[in-house]
Amino acid sequence: MINPFEVNIPKPVLDDLRTRLSRVRWPDEINNSEWNYGTSLDYMKELCNYWLNEFSWRKTENTINSYPNYIGEIDGNKIHFLHIKGEGKKSIPLIITHGWPGSFLEIMKLIPLLTKGKDVSFDLVIPSVIGFGFSSKCIQPGCDNAYVAGLWHKLMLNLGYEKYGAQGGDIGSGISTRLAMKYPNHVIGLHLNYISDSFSPYSQNDEENSKDVNKYKKDLENWASKEAGYAYIQATKPITLAYGLNDSPIGLCAWIVEKLNSWSDNKGQIESVFTKDEILSNVTLYWVTQTIHSSIRIYNENSKNPMIFRSTDFVPVPVAYANFPEEISRPPRAYAALGYNITRWTDMPSGGHFAAMEKPVQLASDIKEFFNSLY
Repeated sequence: MINPFEVNIPKPVLDDLRTRLSRVRWPDEINNSEWNYGTSLDYMKELCNYWLNEFSWRKTENTINSYPNYIGEIDGNKIHFLHIKGEGKKSIPLIITHGWPGSFLEIMKLIPLLTKGKDVSFDLVIPSVIGFGFSSKCIQPGCDNAYVAGLWHKLMLNLGYEKYGAQGGDIGSGISTRLAMKYPNHVIGLHLNYISDSFSPYSQNDEENSKDVNKYKKDLENWASKEAGYAYIQATKPITLAYGLNDSPIGLCAWIVEKLNSWSDNKGQIESVFTKDEILSNVTLYWVTQTIHSSIRIYNENSKNPMIFRSTDFVPVPVAYANFPEEISRPPRAYAALGYNITRWTDMPSGGHFAAMEKPVQLASDIKEFFNSLY
């Protein structure tokens, strides 16, 4: 069953948020530490002031509601999604999946770029992953990327799409990968801007131990030693973290903003790629839906089913990869090709982990060119 949906957060919820923001108990900070110990205290105070006095969640709601929103129920799960039909003579069905600490909001800049066009466009399906945003929370174990992929396939079939493309970054990359692996007769192509750092293809040749691959693995180890503390706690003790983040909007904001700053190609200026409104729309969505715990639980579930490919595991559908230079995980093409049928590889001149927000024009162009060649 699929029903129209409109976002309208109750005023008392927003009033409570304002009250909490007006009563923040700030920590101290090492002098001149900026972002070196985590989220900058000065920037958080600036952001809090903007959140209280200038940011409008209702404006965000109006933007969301300007597109067709729906709630579909599949296997006992309520899935929130946007469904926007393309305007072109040829319109390609495409499901795009967000990641963490993002949400469906991170895909919004792609909508006009992919649905407009006289000749080629896309019928976009943009769901909120289970446990994120306005989708329901799964309180049973087993809600990992593969499980969500199964729901996405059923959703696309329910919408009348027997053949469709898939796109994703971050967790969305993992879900889209599982979708293409499980349903290759339905997925016409897979476009990714991230391949999981847990990806380990099955291989019996020397490519797995090449110089480029060894450097890639070493770079991942170095990154993890400095940046992956969040992932370890989310994969092992998520609810312990959630008590604080679900109770303090500033705590929640600082947890998310640190990742936006560290993982984007911002040259030391976070607002060169994200506006305050974009940052706070995403954080407020987590706050008003109380989904920080249900969203980070997928790290725990995925840790039990990592992207370690067996001899029978391979993504056979055509795969395109948009290689952004400041991405967290950047496997060599030959290594990725051990698990994916890579038919297109685009080295982007700039951009980081949040490609749909940072470089929407470049990402949309690569998506268009790839799927137009297939459909």
